[in-house]
Amino acid sequence: MKNHSDARQIRIGTRGSALALAQATEVQNRLAAIYGDEVQFERVVIKTTGDKILDKALSLVGGKGLFTKELEEALFADQIDIAVHSMKDVQAFLPDGLEIACNLPREDVRDAFISTKAKSLSDLPEGAVVGTASIRREAFIKNKRPDLKTVLFRGNVQSRLRKLEEGVADATLLASAGLNRLGLSDRITDHIPVEEMLPAPAQGAIGIEIRSDDQVTRELIMALHDEATGYAINAERAFLSELDGSCRTPIAALARYDGHGKISFKGSILTPDGARIYETTREGSANDAAAMGKDAAKELFAVGGKDCFPATE
Repeated sequence: MKNHSDARQIRIGTRGSALALAQATEVQNRLAAIYGDEVQFERVVIKTTGDKILDKALSLVGGKGLFTKELEEALFADQIDIAVHSMKDVQAFLPDGLEIACNLPREDVRDAFISTKAKSLSDLPEGAVVGTASIRREAFIKNKRPDLKTVLFRGNVQSRLRKLEEGVADATLLASAGLNRLGLSDRITDHIPVEEMLPAPAQGAIGIEIRSDDQVTRELIMALHDEATGYAINAERAFLSELDGSCRTPIAALARYDGHGKISFKGSILTPDGARIYETTREGSANDAAAMGKDAAKELFAVGGKDCFPATE
């Protein structure tokens, strides 16, 4: 923490995409609403490897850490005090000395269907092309509509929408949360119910990463923490970490807190071709969220591991 005046200064690390900047702004605005002039802010924009490599699937070039590595290096180097992340982009295992200290209230967890040619995924004509960069979405699409074709859609939200307008694909799937945060909810053709397509673990959640030994910053940002989101993310990320989740295996999960100490959880793993889905559910104490997620993962790995994780054979 750098103090250049009587006010505390928070250096906010963020990627440079419109969505990342919107999320950083949300964090800043929430902090400013609580602390007023007691805190000053500096925005530090950092380009990550994931932002630079746009012509390959993440599964081929390193997975989730591509969107966080440079931000985490900046934390270690004391160039920033906090890093703001989309939690679904955060790798399952964090470097020693760093932690996600709090989560903001979660946005819409559903996937959004976007098309000018059909009202929903089921309405697309046979052989239509769907653009996506997510192997989870691709597997779900192949499961529900094996007649459809998929093409790689990398890049930020705006570039993916532009590709759709240019006719590269007939439809695409994006996180509803990101579109809402960008003020682009009017572009959503249809919301896909979670009962039909389970979201990625931690989809729709914003996390703030800090150095574990930075108690001053921890105490300051904990005022933003949303308990319900925290419990849900604990379960979903435990499920992901137990499966050693990367961007190479279709993994989906959703936990919900009832506000009275209990959470419900549903997790699934899919074969990359979408031919098979393995699902399980749990209910229990929110204090056992992580254990619940891990237990669910062990069950699914036992029944579907060889199908969904062929490298383990």
